[in-house]
Amino acid sequence: MIAQVKTWGNSQGIRLSKELLALAGIQNNDFLNIELVDGNIVLKKAAQQHRTLEERAKEYGGKLGPYEEFDWGEPLGRERW
Repeated sequence: MIAQVKTWGNSQGIRLSKELLALAGIQNNDFLNIELVDGNIVLKKAAQQHRTLEERAKEYGGKLGPYEEFDWGEPLGRERW
């Protein structure tokens, strides 16, 4: 298959056929990892597309923060608390 690089907004893009994407197991809105290997661009379907907040927090010791409330003091103007 030959694809042509075309301008897409301020970037460049290529279009891949529906059949090729189906053979690769890639669907609309899937995420891809893009690598440069020996001068070739390699596209691979991303293994994990979405992590929950809890999964992301594990990378930071499980703390979601803010860690404690901050006392801003009494209102000074027309704030309503």
